[in-house]
Amino acid sequence: MPIWSRPRDAATVSGRRPFPLFLTTLLVTTLILGGCARTERGKSEVPKPASLTVAAAADLQAAFAEMGEIFARQTGVKPTFSFGSSGVLTQQIENGAPIDVFAAADQSYIEALRKKGLVWPDTVTLYARGRLVLATAPNSPVSLNRLDDLLSPAVKKIALANPEHAPYGRAAREALQKAGVWEKVQGKLVYGNNIRDTQTVVETGNAEAGLLALSLVKNSNLKYFLVDQALFQPLDQAMAVVKGTKNEELARKFLQLVLSPEGQTVLEKYGFEKPGR
Repeated sequence: MPIWSRPRDAATVSGRRPFPLFLTTLLVTTLILGGCARTERGKSEVPKPASLTVAAAADLQAAFAEMGEIFARQTGVKPTFSFGSSGVLTQQIENGAPIDVFAAADQSYIEALRKKGLVWPDTVTLYARGRLVLATAPNSPVSLNRLDDLLSPAVKKIALANPEHAPYGRAAREALQKAGVWEKVQGKLVYGNNIRDTQTVVETGNAEAGLLALSLVKNSNLKYFLVDQALFQPLDQAMAVVKGTKNEELARKFLQLVLSPEGQTVLEKYGFEKPGR
């Protein structure tokens, strides 16, 4: 009998049979794939970065651009703005557009949305009053000091925002009617989709005059004078948080900024007055 023998493996010594190699490989592969699956699921569960979409009347373009920078510093979120006529923006909200905050150029649009249950009632608030001006291009030979001057043969085109969906256009029509010149200038009128588009018509020389928003012309090179507020219904502007927003907390913070002393200072810088003044 030999004095040595072949050593037995640990499994044999312990009385257990060896674990098959292919099962070991399968187990390891399953664990790896399971880990990958958990990683992929983990990635899908990472929350998206916060965002805020603000629909705003075109007369707010300059003021809200500055307001957006302030909001970004305060919250780390830079708002995305959608500027247009208040009527068109109202229709977009009614059709379910993904908007968080709506700032209109006239409170009637916000009130209409409130009645339809599309904005949070406790957020409906006046934030500014707009001013209407009669403006001409800086190199224009036409001198305008009152609305009657629009009857001059030198004024061939008068630009205003479409009164059907733009508050400044409606105010312009009211002012021209009360001044007694509306019917007489019908052949001269050209319409912009919103007040910013209307200003572009004047700036490019495609109209000798335009009824525009003070907030947009105040820091431009256009010549202008303020239209008497007694000639039109006040442009008291309102805003609200839209129902259905997924960013309600941020939306309310933006509204608070606009109403804050800092926000009101920005609005006054661009020619807005406090509402109800």
